Amino acid sequence: MITQRIFKDIDAPEVADLVKKTMLTTNLKDYSKEYLENDLKKLTARDFIKKAKAFHCYVFIDNERNKIVAVGSIGAYWGKKDESSLFNIFVLPEYQGRGIGRQIIQTLEQDEFFKRAKRIEIPASITGLKFYQKMGYHFKDGNSSLDGEQLYRLEKFNN
Repeated sequence: MITQRIFKDIDAPEVADLVKKTMLTTNLKDYSKEYLENDLKKLTARDFIKKAKAFHCYVFIDNERNKIVAVGSIGAYWGKKDESSLFNIFVLPEYQGRGIGRQIIQTLEQDEFFKRAKRIEIPASITGLKFYQKMGYHFKDGNSSLDGEQLYRLEKFNN
C-alpha cells in the first residue's frame, strides 16, 4: 500500500536519490544525459530541504518496503497568493504505471496552495507532458513550444 505524508528533512537524501534515478532512467529517452546531470545539480538533498521551507512537499511511501517511491510539491507561483505551481513530481521507474502519479496530483490538488489559487502552473518535461494533460493541465496561453529550459508550461484554472 502506498501512503503519503509531508516531507521531513530526514527524507532529503532518499528523495534526491529517487529523483536522480528517475531522471537518469525515465527522462533519459527525451533528454541528454548532460542536460539531466546539469538539472540534478539543483535537486540535491540540501535543495529539497531548502525548498520544503517554501513549498508543501509530499513523499509517497511503499509501506511494505518502508521506502519512499515518489515525491511531489506545490507552492506559490513567484510568491503570489492567487497562483500556485506544482514542482518536482517524480515516481521511481519501477513504480510507474501503478497510479501513483495520479495519487500525487490528487494530493497536491487538495493542498491549500491549490485550493486558494485561481491558476496553477506546472513546468512539464517532455516525458511527463501526456500525463499532465490527462490530469487536466493545458498549454499555458495555448503555447505548445518548449521553453528555454526544455520544458512545457502547462496550467489549470480553479473555478
